[in-house]
Amino acid sequence: MEGKLKIDWAKEHMPLLNNIEKEFREKRLLKDTRISIALHLEAKTANLAIALSNGGAEVAITSSNPLTTQDDVADALKEFGIKVFARRGISDKEYIKNCNRVLDIKPHIIIDDGGDLVNLLHTERGDVIRNVIGACEETTTGVERDRLLEKKKLLSFPVIAVNNAKCKHLFDNRYGTGQSAWDGIIRTTNVNIAGKNVVVAGYGWVGKGIAMRAKGFGARVIVTEVDPIKAMEAYMDGFEIMRMKEAAKLGDIFVTATGNTDVIDARYFERMKDGAILANAGHFDVEVKMKDLKKIAKGFREVRKNITEYVLRDGRRLYVLGEGRLVNLACADGHPIEIMDLSFAVQALSVEYLLKNSKNLKAQVYEVPEDLDKNIAEKFLSAYKIKIDRLTKEQINYLTKL
Repeated sequence: MEGKLKIDWAKEHMPLLNNIEKEFREKRLLKDTRISIALHLEAKTANLAIALSNGGAEVAITSSNPLTTQDDVADALKEFGIKVFARRGISDKEYIKNCNRVLDIKPHIIIDDGGDLVNLLHTERGDVIRNVIGACEETTTGVERDRLLEKKKLLSFPVIAVNNAKCKHLFDNRYGTGQSAWDGIIRTTNVNIAGKNVVVAGYGWVGKGIAMRAKGFGARVIVTEVDPIKAMEAYMDGFEIMRMKEAAKLGDIFVTATGNTDVIDARYFERMKDGAILANAGHFDVEVKMKDLKKIAKGFREVRKNITEYVLRDGRRLYVLGEGRLVNLACADGHPIEIMDLSFAVQALSVEYLLKNSKNLKAQVYEVPEDLDKNIAEKFLSAYKIKIDRLTKEQINYLTKL
């Protein structure tokens, strides 16, 4: 019952996806299409799965992270005729088993978040790969993994880099993670942010959003970077820039947002002050190196739901949120509904684009076409009853004349 209420509440705040669902349903655009999904399984994701199912597709779904399934939502989703293979807190072995289960329907389309389904297809599921028309990838990490397959000439079908659409990364990564990461941190710790030293590792779109919200809470924000241009941008945005080596000694709260591994490891744990809080906003649980922390700790315990205290040999205590997994979903409800309304609209229309154009697409990673990106923005404005100006004929001529 509670899961159904969550799905209904999210649906009330997803006008853009609702309009797309109506069009899919009326035209049966996805009839006879099989779609396998690996996304963080909560109420907004449930509405995407329902929209695709109502458009005529056979849908199987699992979570893209062992800690980001909301069990009540997963149970409720089964009542819509969708095959669900997900449970919160499963082992890595069970997680891979569930990924295989969603691939057992022999999908035409893959909707992936982090690249695990696409990778599995190319390493273990050759029996299924021949059916795949194409895939849509939700996040930066997954796009990078897919590009690596392409670079090695191993990619077997076209992939739409949904993450790179302007309607996705400019909003989802910045405003979505910017709010939801702090929602997870504050909800879990109940500590005040104002006046604290917050260290944000990485100043991509996700890092920008996290730093911006931390500044708004009244924190003193330090950014660490490896890219000189992003570091310069963070500096121009008013943040202090330093190496993690120096930042480790100052931070009260650390948030990783790089998409890379071993961002905070033993080198930095040893320098941190007593009581430092560590959270990860990247897709995989590799940014805060938990193996190092467990190795140097003399003991650990859960002191509050989703907070593990690690006691170091000298008595200092470090607190890790959500086992170092994606903090906005491991410790909260993920991105705001309206943000995911926009992101999942990109997903849904990218699925339609693949079905219509797959015969003309090669086995490579494609950006979301610019006209589709702009069409989604127009649909968004229309759904929210926002009107904008249009260029006059004279203005168009002025901009296009030689």
